[in-house]
Amino acid sequence: MPQIHRAAVADIDPITLYRILWLRVSVFVVEQEAAYPEIDGRDIERGAELMWIAEGPEVAATLRILRDEGGMRIGRVATAAPARGRGYAGDLMRAAVARCAELAPDLPIALDAQMQLEDWYARFGFVRSGEPFEEDGIPHIPMRRS
Repeated sequence: MPQIHRAAVADIDPITLYRILWLRVSVFVVEQEAAYPEIDGRDIERGAELMWIAEGPEVAATLRILRDEGGMRIGRVATAAPARGRGYAGDLMRAAVARCAELAPDLPIALDAQMQLEDWYARFGFVRSGEPFEEDGIPHIPMRRS
């Protein structure tokens, strides 16, 4: 299993943080052609943590954990195109679910999945928790894990 890193934004080396944000913009804004404010201010909220896997100096995959009202939230799950198919996103999801359980064992975990990934997130115990919606032209479904 690759090494999974975890830290608050303020504790991440600036070059690594740049690479994490570069990956997210590359996937969500450029590849998926969704022009939206990827740097949304939530990464610096109290209790927010970023998780990532690196291959050498490059960030291969990442996600973030947030504290929401009444629960935890996982989001911004992204894998660099050259690193896809290696299971990194799954490794990060398992680690993120465990981290949420460690931080708030009695609280649910929420996420907004792109529709085509609903079954993938279900593998980690997430179930549909609301009606489909569109965000930045991409169909999503709210999901929750108790």
